[in-house]
Amino acid sequence: MTDKFKFFEHTADAKFRAYGKTLDKAFENAALAMFNVMYKGKVKKTGKKKMKVKGSDKESLLYNFLEELLFLLDTKSFFLSSVKVKIRDNMLEAEVSGDNAKNYRVMTDVKAVTYNEMFVKYEKDRWVVQVVVDV
Repeated sequence: MTDKFKFFEHTADAKFRAYGKTLDKAFENAALAMFNVMYKGKVKKTGKKKMKVKGSDKESLLYNFLEELLFLLDTKSFFLSSVKVKIRDNMLEAEVSGDNAKNYRVMTDVKAVTYNEMFVKYEKDRWVVQVVVDV
């Protein structure tokens, strides 16, 4: 476990919680956790991309953000190294850095983000988000 995210037992999928002093930081750490499911090592920063996503609430914003990252992986072979997030209302803007996924040996393939057991809440002076991804 890091102070950024923690994995939990789940029967068929991968479940994690990500933490942050701010909602932005919790979302950043959720993105890093999702890619940590696939690859545990360090990823080079050879390219950058910007993205904008909307949601009707914090959970749908988180879902749409993580799905957009998977879409980048599937369509552009973009493997996340770092991420900077800015959330205003139910709009998220992110700048992501990463490398070509072909340069890494992916251990577990994340197929999709799910709403199963998902939450976004503020507790004990920090934001906590929980996500289950289909592997």
